[in-house]
Amino acid sequence: MKNFDKKYLSAKVKYIAGTDEAGRGPLAGPVVAAAVIFPHDFYDDRINDSKKLSASLREELYGVIRKNALAYAYTIISQNKIDQINILKASLLAMKRSVEKLKVQPQIILVDGNKSFSYDAEVITVVKGDSKSLSIASASIIAKVVRDKIMLKLAKEYPYYGWETNKGYPTKEHIEAVLKYGACKIHRKTFLAKIFERANQTELTFND
Repeated sequence: MKNFDKKYLSAKVKYIAGTDEAGRGPLAGPVVAAAVIFPHDFYDDRINDSKKLSASLREELYGVIRKNALAYAYTIISQNKIDQINILKASLLAMKRSVEKLKVQPQIILVDGNKSFSYDAEVITVVKGDSKSLSIASASIIAKVVRDKIMLKLAKEYPYYGWETNKGYPTKEHIEAVLKYGACKIHRKTFLAKIFERANQTELTFND
């Protein structure tokens, strides 16, 4: 990971941004993406795919990344927008907007996964990039911490679903709560359709 991003540097490439998202799989809440550019000499060997880190270490590294980055930004795309355009398009839109917000614009953008977006810079997809690229891994941490904070706040408003622990992901507890109490406006309607179908419920019940 230490030298992955650096191999793209050249006389014409001064800034490299990594971008990643958090929250593609949950039944509820937004998808959040982030983009990060580091100075060439920065490295912290604790930075890794956010999913491999404890919540406390993610929070610590969130501060480290913000302090040391040349530029960073994040974007939140709501559950309503996800339902409108689908989760893949919402994730790519969030990543693109995050790069657009960077106060320093990159010549190369490293995108986690195998799908990309158009941009006025070279865009390179990196499968499992959050385990290979320092900037992508850092973006994954920013996105995860921001999204988790959103879900913890929402858990207080909607206490039935266990979001303080599952963060909106389709755990057994979460699914059972949706079937028992109905869904709320924070849920992604398109994600719940199959769950209600399997439970032989013909109508989605959304409670405010």
